[in-house]
Amino acid sequence: MLSEYQKFFTARPTPQIAKDLLGRLLVFHGRKGDVGGWIVETEAYVGEQDSASHAFGGRRTDYSESLYGMPGNLYIYQIRSHYCVDIVVQDPEEPQGILIRALEPALGIEQMIENRGRDGFDLTNGPGKLMQALGVQSRSMDGQPMEHAALQVDLRTERRIPAKIIAGPRIGVNAQGKDALKDYRFIVAGNPYVSKMKRRDADDLTHGWR
Repeated sequence: MLSEYQKFFTARPTPQIAKDLLGRLLVFHGRKGDVGGWIVETEAYVGEQDSASHAFGGRRTDYSESLYGMPGNLYIYQIRSHYCVDIVVQDPEEPQGILIRALEPALGIEQMIENRGRDGFDLTNGPGKLMQALGVQSRSMDGQPMEHAALQVDLRTERRIPAKIIAGPRIGVNAQGKDALKDYRFIVAGNPYVSKMKRRDADDLTHGWR
C-alpha cells in the first residue's frame, strides 16, 4: 500500500507535481529546532529522455541511484561545494525528480540566518542557498523516504496559493541540450525569493500569493 507521500509524488505528470509543490512548506526538523519555508520555485526533470536529467541516456551511478527509488524519496546531491535536494517522483526505476530551487522563509528564520551567515532575499533564493540556510550540508538523508526523514514537504499544513504561476526554461542546464529550453521551471510570479528575480519584477506587498 502506498504512503501519503508516495501517492502525492506519482500518477501525475512530473511538471504538474512540480507546480503543485509551489506554496507548500518544506521543513527540516534539525537539532536546533524546526526551520523551513514556502516553496516558491521548482524544476521538473523527466528521466532518461531529458537531456538535463542526471539519468539522461540511461546514466546510472552509485551517486544517482536514489533517483531510481520510490516516489517521495529524497535525492540529495552536491554541485561543487553546494548541496541540492530533489524529490523523486513516479514509479520505481523511472528516474524522474523535482528540484526545490527557492523558499520564502517561514519557520526558524533567525536560525536560518545564523546557518547561512546572511539575511534578506539572498537567504534562500537558490537551491544551494536554501540547503545551507536549513542547515543541511551533507548527503546523509539521500535516498530516505520523506515520511521518515528529517527533511519533509508538509502535505498537511494548508498550502499557500500563488496568484500566478510562471513556467520557463530551467537554470544552469546544458544550453546545447535538446531539452534546454523546455518550460520545466515553475515560479510564484513576483515572489522576491525566486532565484534571479529582478527587483522591478518583485511584488513586495503580497509576494505573489493570493
